[in-house]
Amino acid sequence: MTIEDLRVKSARKPLWLEKYNSKLLTASEAVKYVRSGDSIIVQPGCSAPLGILKAMVERKDELTDVKMYHILIVGDVPYLKPGMEKHFKHRAFFIGANSRKAVNEGRAEFIPIFLSEVTLLFKNEVLPVDIAFINVSPPDEHGFCSFGIDVGNIKTPTEKATIVIAQVNPQMPRALGNSFIHINKIDYIVEIDEPLLELPQVDPNASLELLKIYDNIGKNVADLIEDGSTLQMGIGAIPDNVMKYLREKKDLGVHTEMFSDGMIELVEEGIITGDCKTLHKGKIIAGFVLGTKKAYDYIDNNPVFEFHPQEYVNDPFIIARNKKMVAINSAIEVDLSGQVCADSIGTKLFSGIGGQVDFIRGAAYSEGGKPIIALPSTTKDGKISRIVPTLKPGAGVVTSRGDVHYVVTEYGVAQLWGKSIRERVKELIKIAHPKFKDELSEFANKTYSLKL
Repeated sequence: MTIEDLRVKSARKPLWLEKYNSKLLTASEAVKYVRSGDSIIVQPGCSAPLGILKAMVERKDELTDVKMYHILIVGDVPYLKPGMEKHFKHRAFFIGANSRKAVNEGRAEFIPIFLSEVTLLFKNEVLPVDIAFINVSPPDEHGFCSFGIDVGNIKTPTEKATIVIAQVNPQMPRALGNSFIHINKIDYIVEIDEPLLELPQVDPNASLELLKIYDNIGKNVADLIEDGSTLQMGIGAIPDNVMKYLREKKDLGVHTEMFSDGMIELVEEGIITGDCKTLHKGKIIAGFVLGTKKAYDYIDNNPVFEFHPQEYVNDPFIIARNKKMVAINSAIEVDLSGQVCADSIGTKLFSGIGGQVDFIRGAAYSEGGKPIIALPSTTKDGKISRIVPTLKPGAGVVTSRGDVHYVVTEYGVAQLWGKSIRERVKELIKIAHPKFKDELSEFANKTYSLKL
């Protein structure tokens, strides 16, 4: 039911509707509440309230030192352009393609943090929240709006904000779970009907050789997944190819920080049922969606999905309550001792910690769980090995060698848990690209006095 339906409905109008109408503003009027020096939390991912953000940026000459907090936002973010840093300073919890240059040029800042703890910064008032910019569904008949495709990263900070400015958007799906805000909790409402941002899955520039590599990785990972497992996997070529090889599996479950379109077919085909889950049986638990309209339409009022704040979804001890929990994450490079770099290329900041450690540790504590790091054996051009003697100088260790259990490439599976350095080196060289094996073996012989 839309707001217009409620306005014209002949029966008794709900009491909250008068309050709703009294809070209506244009985007230009709403952003006048932004002051220099404010800290603003923005609903991220594909759910960013673009209409409000554009209106705020139009006021740039009136504003200085406005701090913009969020996980990555897909697409064009106007306050990340050169020259905007005098007015708006983005503070990123995860670096996307559109913020990478700004961060490395000092026009934006990066805050390294586990995804499970991002919302706790606001909940525990480590970081102030003057204003929350949110993008929500129209209210239901009881006055509750859904945060839609991103609940995990925004619901908790919104509850701590001094001012909440909501873009009420009929194109935002009504996601279920711990995913609602009542209009009484919203200070100003801007009605904007605009498409949500989308993040398509297919890389149109991928070569046939690269597609074959991802296909082999997907098969190798899928071979580790047993019937009745609960899965965490996100977006991209590796999870897409894993899902392609799960069609013979039975009764899989999902507990994941995020998901995309690829999961939908497995749900429709009855492969993902959640019947064997030991926590939230029968439900897909997630924090947010990065995908296309296909996924957004599918979650709308769909009771199989439950969205929760990220401090719950990514809590390793919550994750571990799922038996046979399988966590699938990627990396930039892995050294011969098992250290995983996933957020930088040397000293150049590239992405972030995200939820990798949350889920690797959660799966490790799970009964029958499998924490998996999956990556191609080389860079896209095949010139650089991603199984390396040592991490690049300045590279960040996201997942320690003590946390790593399985590493998977297109050449197979290395099982590192409980293995000595010598044994780890042998396992990792086994799954490296053949043209780099001699170089890796020579390094291991000289450095670790290993005769491989």
